[in-house]
Amino acid sequence: MVTHLYKPNGNGPFPVVIFSHGRSGERDKRWHLKAPVLNGHGNFWLRKGFAVVASVRPGYGDTGGVDREASGATGSGSACGGTPDYFRVARFAGEAVLTTMEWLKSQPWSNNDKILLVGQSVGGLTTIGVAATNPNGVIGAINFAGGFGGAPHATPGRSCQPDKLTALFGEFGKTIKAPSLWLYAENDLYWPAEAPKEWHQAFAAGGSKTKFVMTPALTGTDDGHNLLAVGGRMWSPHVNDFVKELGF
Repeated sequence: MVTHLYKPNGNGPFPVVIFSHGRSGERDKRWHLKAPVLNGHGNFWLRKGFAVVASVRPGYGDTGGVDREASGATGSGSACGGTPDYFRVARFAGEAVLTTMEWLKSQPWSNNDKILLVGQSVGGLTTIGVAATNPNGVIGAINFAGGFGGAPHATPGRSCQPDKLTALFGEFGKTIKAPSLWLYAENDLYWPAEAPKEWHQAFAAGGSKTKFVMTPALTGTDDGHNLLAVGGRMWSPHVNDFVKELGF
């Protein structure tokens, strides 16, 4: 996999953020993905002393290969058909994270006992799914607008069978041990406004330490799904607190 690396000066070992990117609904945009993590977000973690590893998963950008993350659904929004398999999406995307963790074991600058999983959109779903398998060294998970099944241009505010994600997140919540932070904006057009709250409620029922934050609607954009990119003032205080609770 083509992988972007942000590393602080020095020899380390450094705590590591493994960042999982999102997924465009347009095949052409997936093929042309260049930056798996925003430069500004990479620098955010560098300033905290973390290295950041962000891989371009199979089926995207210069990594190329077969798209393994299709859910199996047809259509979009409430008109979608087929039987979407969101667990399949999380499993295949999660393989990239687990492979990255194996690679980190050979890197002398990596503190493999202090790995923080972070992801955006499908990457957020991936982050929670991987954390639920409790890999050694994972100390926490941050989910930015995690989910699947939305088509904001065709069916804004409606996604494909969001109840299936409720059930899936509920299963993840039964096994996860690491603390997690979930961040969404009110005006996310990828799914119904209440869906992320329902997903988190099902997840939290498992008893893990977790916090859900629904920020106000973003200004200057018509889609709160861009929270990570343009809503730093809204999410950074919560992330700062979460990282402090982890001991950094």
